[in-house]
Amino acid sequence: MVPLMGMFLVLGWWFLSYHRVAPLAEAGADFAPTLSRQEAARRVAAAQAEDQARRLSHVLSTVAPESLPQTTTVYFPQTGHHLSNRAGFLDFWRANGQVITFGYPLTEEMFEDGRVVQYFERTRLEYHPDLAGTEWEIHPGLLGNDVDGASAGVPDPQNGVRYFPETQHTLYGEFLDYWEQRGGVKIFGFPISEEFEENGRVVQYFERTRLEYYPEHMEPFYRNQEQYSALDLDTLYEVLPGDLGRQVVQRAGLDTAPKPRLKGAPAWEPALWSRHLEVNLSEQWLTAYEDDLVVYRAPVTTGRDGFNTPVGQFAIYDKLPMQTMTGSAGGESWYVPNVPWVMYVAGGVALHGTYWHNWFGSGIRLSHGCVNLPIDDAQWLYQWADVGTPVDIHY
Repeated sequence: MVPLMGMFLVLGWWFLSYHRVAPLAEAGADFAPTLSRQEAARRVAAAQAEDQARRLSHVLSTVAPESLPQTTTVYFPQTGHHLSNRAGFLDFWRANGQVITFGYPLTEEMFEDGRVVQYFERTRLEYHPDLAGTEWEIHPGLLGNDVDGASAGVPDPQNGVRYFPETQHTLYGEFLDYWEQRGGVKIFGFPISEEFEENGRVVQYFERTRLEYYPEHMEPFYRNQEQYSALDLDTLYEVLPGDLGRQVVQRAGLDTAPKPRLKGAPAWEPALWSRHLEVNLSEQWLTAYEDDLVVYRAPVTTGRDGFNTPVGQFAIYDKLPMQTMTGSAGGESWYVPNVPWVMYVAGGVALHGTYWHNWFGSGIRLSHGCVNLPIDDAQWLYQWADVGTPVDIHY
């Protein structure tokens, strides 16, 4: 955590860097509402009714019950394969990053070396019944080792870089941030190489994956803000796992041909489940659910005293990929351009990405009522949620 003085420097930059503006229509919020309260309520009600009807259409299918899958099973038309909970792979996939972390399934479940496995574009999931009841019952296989991504170990640099004596390799910068935030050892394993350039791309191999760096996925505006404010900003696609699952499947000559869709197996989409968001103001954390399954968690910063984030049961009533934040209240005025991934939940209060501080989850509340999120988390949630998704804000 940066020193307290750093916070004042960042806040000072924020307030002094932008122009003074006219008051908002509704004081105490970062944005002006995009819809009236009545229009927002109508839009939410219509979206929730459509969402419920879509889910019920899968349950109230005309397919004979005896032909339905015996466990929760979904179909991915993108690759022509199913994903089910026979071994728990579906819920594991949903709860640990979904498409971005694992990719789409390339095979059906199969036995390999006496174990149930399934290959995906970026990984191989394995079921270990001998570890039943532990967090390792299901985990990704050692694909980094399978493709010979290891290199010779290095000495501990003793300079603050994270060193792993287990494999004698280091991890730092964007790859360290991603590794820590997206699953660590359980999902990616320990590093088995240092960073290096491969086919024109900076990469690093891990026991279970290869991480790849895509700096072009951060827009120049945010790159400039990152450099100007000395903050570490991350976008959703700046670091991605490589396609080791696809490589291993091709080398092994496994069958990836699309399979006929099982009767009663719906095409995958997040809306198959009842989605809702929970913002805990005491913890300063947001949690996303599909039914009762936690599928995402992110740190937040909410409204400071005098601009407290409202408490209650709300729903997303409007979404904008980018918007300029303007307002005037309590003797303050603000103008902040290019605020990304904005989702309105109550009047001018929204969930959105934030590039002017990094105090998420610290307990320090800085906003004028909105729920501030890191940019990458805000984009994941924006792509996952819809208008009508309920949002419970509470202490």
